[in-house]
Amino acid sequence: MQMANALKKGSIYVVLLLALLFFLVPFLILLFNAFKTNAEIIASPFSLPVSISFKNFGLAMDQMKYWSAFSNSAMITFISLTVILICSAMTAHYFVRNKTRMNTMWFLMMVASMIIPFQSIMIPLVSIYGAELGWIQSQPKLTLMFMYVGFGSSLAVFVYHGFIKSIPLELEEAAQIDGCNSIQTFFKIVLPILMPTAVTIGILHVLWIWNDYLLPVLILQNAGSDNYTLPLAIQVFRGSYSSDYERYLPAVVMVVLPIMVVYLFAQRFIIQGVTQGSVK
Repeated sequence: MQMANALKKGSIYVVLLLALLFFLVPFLILLFNAFKTNAEIIASPFSLPVSISFKNFGLAMDQMKYWSAFSNSAMITFISLTVILICSAMTAHYFVRNKTRMNTMWFLMMVASMIIPFQSIMIPLVSIYGAELGWIQSQPKLTLMFMYVGFGSSLAVFVYHGFIKSIPLELEEAAQIDGCNSIQTFFKIVLPILMPTAVTIGILHVLWIWNDYLLPVLILQNAGSDNYTLPLAIQVFRGSYSSDYERYLPAVVMVVLPIMVVYLFAQRFIIQGVTQGSVK
């Protein structure tokens, strides 16, 4: 019996190790090639670098205007995420505490909107906010944040909705008896309880907004390089017929590394928050 358990546990570790290598090897290849020249990358993309030099990183940082793009990505991500977290929590709380047919219909419509492919609405989206309203030309970054809030709120409301149903109504009634109005009750009682779920939603949306390319390229491509986010800024190294790999690959590493660090430190909250929201 002990031998069978040991074999079972060992086989699980082997499968997990293979899965780790499957996901880790592409990043290691990217990291190794970031220290090579174009000739070395083309000649042997799977070999270790001959020498470690950060010259390519410095040149890539200057050419892509890294800090300008980084600040744009950070600002867009932070503002969009803040609005999504607060407004979606308030919306989900209203849906849960006011169970009417109209609210149920609105909630179901928000959930159903998550299955609509973005590619099917991106042309009407650009046409309306660009040609008709002119927002894309006048306020490109604000328009981008507005769209992120719109596209990200459905998932946030859905996750919040499942967790808020587990919060006893008596807590809110007790706060109102003590003199709190509805807004004070939400921000002093409900929102602090939602923090584990908010962290989960935040991580998922940060990964999406930070790494997103399609929506920024539609909104910011004609706004000038000073308004580019990081996924757009690295396109300066790609040409019609060739790419400057010795600059492009270090740029990709610098784009991916910050969000990887955030994810590694916060990954445990994802399963915790999703489980609480779905089970309770």
